[in-house]
Amino acid sequence: MDKKKFSSPTQHTLKRIKCEDFYRPTPPPSDPQSESFIFQEIEIDSYIGNVFPGMPGPQKGMVPILRMYGITKEGNSVCCHVHGFSPYFYVNLPASFTSADLPAFKEKLDNAVMADVRGGKKAEFPEAVLAVEIVKGKSLVEYTGDEEINFAKITVTAPKFLPPARRLLTTTVVYEPLKNHSFSVYEGNVDVETRFIVDCNILGCCWIELPAKKWSRRIAMSDHRPMSRCQIEVDVSWTDFIVHAPEGDWAHVAKFRILSFDIECAGRKGIFPEPQVDPIIQIANVVQLHGEKDVLYRNIFTLKSCAPIGHADVYCFEKEEDMLSEWANFIRALDPDIITGYNINNFDLPYLIDRAKHMKLNRFCYLARLTDVQSVVKENVTQTKIGRRTFKSVNLDGRVAYDMLMVMKRDFKFRSYSLNSVSQEILGEQKEDVHYSIITDLQNGDDQSRRRLALYCLKDAELPLRLLNTVLSFTNDIEMARVTGVPITSLLTKGEQVKVVAQLLRHARPAGYFMPTHQGAPGNDQYEGATVIEPIRGYYTEPIATLDFSSLYPSIMIAHNLCYTTLIRGPIKEKLGLTDDLVTSTPANCMFVKSSVRPGLLPHILQHLLSARKKTKALLKDEKDPVLRTVLNGRQLAYKISANSVYGFTGAQVGKLPCLEISGSVTAYGRSMIEQTKQEVEQHYRIENGYEADAKVIYGDTDSVMVNFKAGTLEKSMELGKEAADLISAKFIKPIKLEFEKVYFPYLLINKKRYAGLYWTNTENYDKMDCKGIETVRRDNCTLVVDVINVCLQKLLIKKD
Repeated sequence: MDKKKFSSPTQHTLKRIKCEDFYRPTPPPSDPQSESFIFQEIEIDSYIGNVFPGMPGPQKGMVPILRMYGITKEGNSVCCHVHGFSPYFYVNLPASFTSADLPAFKEKLDNAVMADVRGGKKAEFPEAVLAVEIVKGKSLVEYTGDEEINFAKITVTAPKFLPPARRLLTTTVVYEPLKNHSFSVYEGNVDVETRFIVDCNILGCCWIELPAKKWSRRIAMSDHRPMSRCQIEVDVSWTDFIVHAPEGDWAHVAKFRILSFDIECAGRKGIFPEPQVDPIIQIANVVQLHGEKDVLYRNIFTLKSCAPIGHADVYCFEKEEDMLSEWANFIRALDPDIITGYNINNFDLPYLIDRAKHMKLNRFCYLARLTDVQSVVKENVTQTKIGRRTFKSVNLDGRVAYDMLMVMKRDFKFRSYSLNSVSQEILGEQKEDVHYSIITDLQNGDDQSRRRLALYCLKDAELPLRLLNTVLSFTNDIEMARVTGVPITSLLTKGEQVKVVAQLLRHARPAGYFMPTHQGAPGNDQYEGATVIEPIRGYYTEPIATLDFSSLYPSIMIAHNLCYTTLIRGPIKEKLGLTDDLVTSTPANCMFVKSSVRPGLLPHILQHLLSARKKTKALLKDEKDPVLRTVLNGRQLAYKISANSVYGFTGAQVGKLPCLEISGSVTAYGRSMIEQTKQEVEQHYRIENGYEADAKVIYGDTDSVMVNFKAGTLEKSMELGKEAADLISAKFIKPIKLEFEKVYFPYLLINKKRYAGLYWTNTENYDKMDCKGIETVRRDNCTLVVDVINVCLQKLLIKKD
């Protein structure tokens, strides 16, 4: 392994670093004619390029080409160009349209799109529409019987032709014989990368195999020269590679190179640093291979001299422009797969690029894996419930920018997200004791003061890496990418919707469904949320048993076959002669056909996710390898989160495919089940039925019911809780299941969604003091309030004063 030892750390004053010190291992020889080539992909993008000889698709002009980046098991970086894949979408066709209409329809549509698109030069794109074919299928939304109808699959030569083709078909008359037909677009807003990974059955971070004789390697002195800084650059047809499912021997994760870095600026008193004014004075770097405990490299680039540091190499520069240029060379030589840090997206990376531009260091910005692409700063605006939010992003084509601040905000609820505060919460330690107000003074001091600043900067680079390893965020995101079938960058930048869309498309294709393209602004329709049983407020000195529904919303969707494909709208029930026993009428006054008529696609996806989670948890139970245990635990968590996000997808009005009939029915069933559970408990557990006391449900919220069995002891309360869970589960449709999880004893119920208690899962010792909605866990008040309330709760619940 190319591991750098730090037994003799160095301190250099220099103008250039030795790039060869940071190179990856030399790739082993390989012969495309006799050997297959295997790598693990981590990122996928696309570009428009020249036709590659011998590949499918258009044979002249420019064509879309997919790029998969990754590394081999030996640690060599890879860029794989995938040829012959073309984007497409669907439109519905009238019954009168036949294959005889195809040539004329294709010609008319092609002419209309080419005339509409500016820059649609004949030399670059001889045609816009590559092919039109008739396919049979059904719309994903609404049950209209089992009869399939005709759709046109329209394949275009480049992604830029998708929007005009969709628009022209739906707003103008392109083909005279269909002037009275109203076109509906299906899968029209699926980007080419998502289309590619779905059609090729690629999962995020899976292993790709290029069989012998099916791939070729790019070399410098050829017509198709390498475009990237990757060690190995290859070409393959989209029909010729093998995707290995991440199971068994293919479940392991390659040794990705992870770089964590931090910069320090010499600011002015009371003014936030500005790249046009304030210089960068230090850049700290810590490099580790994924899954390894030891650090591969640890160094710091400093402006002006710096005293040696025992555990790091120190590179000193007299000029800022030399320091920045050599840091960029370091990045290009190191060739990291993952670049992390804390707030690197909104500060460190943009500041570096803007500072380099200000200093006219034109070559600095080539930080991506592509040799001719500069990294640029983009400002993005998102609209949230609390207003507009602006954030920055920097393209690192082929590398993953994995900002730990974004990860912490996504995965944890903390009062403060400063690196110091988060590190204290998770790692139990803090940053070096250097206040930002003295950074400039330390820089202007001597070698020792700059050494103190360097230690501070190095710690700020090391902590994000330790956070990443401690909370296993990257491992969990790899498993989420594998479970949902999307590239890992999509998990950080595109939210929940993209994960469900990819799964819908992946399951819809084999079942013959086409997904409608949702258009328009959100409507004003709202659905009623979950039930909250009115709490019986008080301080309870008796054990309070808690009954929880397992995976409530996914279970409801499976049990009642709630899906786009089973939804009945309008008079279709009467038209198809569906009897009442074949239809489910939900508490939200919506109708869905039962699974005996048509099994729903969403229930199928959910069953797949939940059964896969169950199998993964069984494997986790038996697995002894600690590395594989973390992988399996991340995967079972990914299955759980993915299953729960399906319901949210249907209820997101500003989304890809909202359906309030589904989301409203799910919450309506949830409300009725909570009420039914309350009634069953209070009717069954009564003195007249042989129990010691009449049970009382004192609170219920979304998927939980709190019961006071008045049993007197923890043992008896737990026994009755388990009995009640089994009793009531039998009254619901499978897979809906009520589980006994815990007892609160004692229990302080203040109001709806506001309570605290000692949390017991066994009779020997309590697990923790659990608080919900109380000032100790809320983040909208001062710490004094938190401390006072926490002391009060300890006196009430633990000391019982």
